[in-house]
Amino acid sequence: MSHQLTRRQVLHLATASAAGLGLAACGGGGSGGDTAGADGDTGKITVWSWTTAAEALRGVVPSFERDNPGIEVDVQDVGNPAIWDKITVGLASGGRGLADVLHIGVDYLPGYLEKFPEGLADLSRLGADRHKDAFVEGLWPTVTGKDGAAHALPWEVNPLGLFYRHDYFEKAGVDPASLTSWHDLIAAGPKIRAATGAQLLGLDKPGTTQDMDFFQNLMQLQGAFYFDAEGRVTLGSPEAVQALTVIKRLNDGGLLADTAGQGTWKRLVGQGKLATAPYPAWAIEYLATKFPAQSGKWRVMQPPAAVPGGGRSAIVNSTYLAVSATGKRRKAAWRFIEYALTKPAEINRMFASGGVFPALKGAYADPKFSAPHPFYGGQQVLRSFVTSLDSGADATHFTGDYSRALKLAADAQSQVLIKGADPAEALKAAARQLAQQTGRRQAA
Repeated sequence: MSHQLTRRQVLHLATASAAGLGLAACGGGGSGGDTAGADGDTGKITVWSWTTAAEALRGVVPSFERDNPGIEVDVQDVGNPAIWDKITVGLASGGRGLADVLHIGVDYLPGYLEKFPEGLADLSRLGADRHKDAFVEGLWPTVTGKDGAAHALPWEVNPLGLFYRHDYFEKAGVDPASLTSWHDLIAAGPKIRAATGAQLLGLDKPGTTQDMDFFQNLMQLQGAFYFDAEGRVTLGSPEAVQALTVIKRLNDGGLLADTAGQGTWKRLVGQGKLATAPYPAWAIEYLATKFPAQSGKWRVMQPPAAVPGGGRSAIVNSTYLAVSATGKRRKAAWRFIEYALTKPAEINRMFASGGVFPALKGAYADPKFSAPHPFYGGQQVLRSFVTSLDSGADATHFTGDYSRALKLAADAQSQVLIKGADPAEALKAAARQLAQQTGRRQAA
């Protein structure tokens, strides 16, 4: 997909979407579920997606229509973030005007299942459960509603990695293999800065863009997030405190560049002022495309653990395809989803055209996942991310209150970075506010 480095900022802060979810919670929501739609298996179906992901889906249409006569597919590029407003408004209005197939991010899918439990079709009834083990571990819980049924299939998965300037590490005499935790990397930071003048990484310190990916990643490496599997608030958990403490240590050590302002991160990387970039798999082609002059200078490694001896794999975001419960051709829509997302040849065709790292495990047998990448000095970068996925990852529980959690966490992070607040105290207050605003209990 064509991602920006503010991907989560765009996905998470669609104000109309958040308002729509809140309205549904108060007004009852729902769309009438299966009683409002029909299981037609022929005719024209529409698909909503965005940018290069939409283009990738269009690449599947010719073979699908050839193998499924009687079904015509219209893939529409709705745009991002416009798609979130359109889906949310459609669900809140009982499913009126929705496409048959909806491309939904992990940021929104759990909220839709909570607020509109009858808005997305029951795909288990259509056969989705037979594919449960075909996808990367940690994704299936996200597609499962309170009814125990699957309401989407995973498409994209983004395992976390640490991209780093190989030339800088060599110049500083730092062995990447020795950096198993962020404690190690923080200790090596002054050497890297002294040898190269670069700071370790960049972050929007005042929080003007709610740049919380790194904080979230550090929690996800510990198997934690803002909420647990029961929906309880965990923003003040030891894992969250550890994550913000790592960020504070980076800042206190002068290892954290401020990337506030439009295009600041890109400018700093282009000027060679950042030594690492903790980003998921979509950044492979982003870095290669945006910074061609730095070819051969970058490598990727497993992300350092948030705590010494801790886990070093995490799935930080993912996207899915779902079927509207009010669609008149649900079987036809399901057949398209199943065709596009469970066939290695089709999923890899989309990967080649749109850069959407596939969630289908069977896709990884393709030779492209072991191919050397010239931008990374011939390193098999895709294979490194596949290996990370082999380690398994915990499901991330976004819930329907994610946008509220994101705002409070961003405020807490800014208090620590700008005002020197204590991470534990800042997060304790944020967790208390989150519980009050959402009516959720805090985890012990």
